[in-house]
Amino acid sequence: MEFFSKNKIYNFMGKSKIFMLFSLLLIACSYGLLATKGLSYGIDFSGGTLVQVKYDQKAPIDQIREQISSDKMFANALITEFGSPDEIVIRFATTNESVSNDVGDRVRELLKGTGNFDIRKVDIVGPKVGSELREKGLMSTIMGILAILIYVAFRFEWRFAIASVAALVHDVSITLGAIILFDIEVSLDVLAAMLTLIGYSINDTIIVFDRIREDIKESKSFNLLDIINQAVSQTLSRTTLTSLTVLFVVLTLFLFGGEIIHGFSFTLLFGVFIGTYSSIFIAAPLLKWFGFDIAAYKNKEALKEKNRVEREKMRAMYEKGTV
Repeated sequence: MEFFSKNKIYNFMGKSKIFMLFSLLLIACSYGLLATKGLSYGIDFSGGTLVQVKYDQKAPIDQIREQISSDKMFANALITEFGSPDEIVIRFATTNESVSNDVGDRVRELLKGTGNFDIRKVDIVGPKVGSELREKGLMSTIMGILAILIYVAFRFEWRFAIASVAALVHDVSITLGAIILFDIEVSLDVLAAMLTLIGYSINDTIIVFDRIREDIKESKSFNLLDIINQAVSQTLSRTTLTSLTVLFVVLTLFLFGGEIIHGFSFTLLFGVFIGTYSSIFIAAPLLKWFGFDIAAYKNKEALKEKNRVEREKMRAMYEKGTV
């Protein structure tokens, strides 16, 4: 199944400056939001205690706040709806008392008289553990990008590696801005979605780069812009089909998966869209911006092939006993 004809060449490079400026604007807005508003960390990274309570009718939040505030352990507790009016979460700073006591029993005692309810979940994360998780999460993202940089540089050529990593930074930065803009809590689920996005985006980019490399070998042209337009046009149907398949699945999770995976599904939903956009309009044009030269690349590949043939010849002579 093809949405776009492989024989038709679209002039993506002709509009590359417009897309680059648009992306730079989005990245600037993302880092502006990061500097002014900042990330909203969940208890995974900030530390704290979370109690999830499910009522069999609409939760009386005002009454809950009044009764909860009578206990000093729940000082400055934040009580909000969780996906539906009959479910709430109670967040508060973790204390020695909340660690040593059964928080669920304490909440159950305090909320007597507010209706029929169940304590669904109690999560307790100390500030030190939250800080360590935040640092390790950042480190895992950086290490993932560095590993991709090394792999692509080895598999292709260093300018391909720099372009692919620049596209990944583009995807992560803009997705991060969307997370801040829509006030999504940054938790381990969101981090998992970001790492998944990195894997998805680099896979999409590698498909395009591989097609560019094959077209360079097959074509007698030394015009990089024409070859990029041809390669991106040839992979356009595949990129569109793959992205739509993933988007339909993630959209289903976002709409029907519930509040518990809202952050994960939102991050993937937005990230897949941005990752597809960057694979088509950002990653390949960056090759031109980073000074990729077809003539130099062909000479390098020819030299590698010559060396390979010579090694094979020497091995054959050695096996025959003539060396």
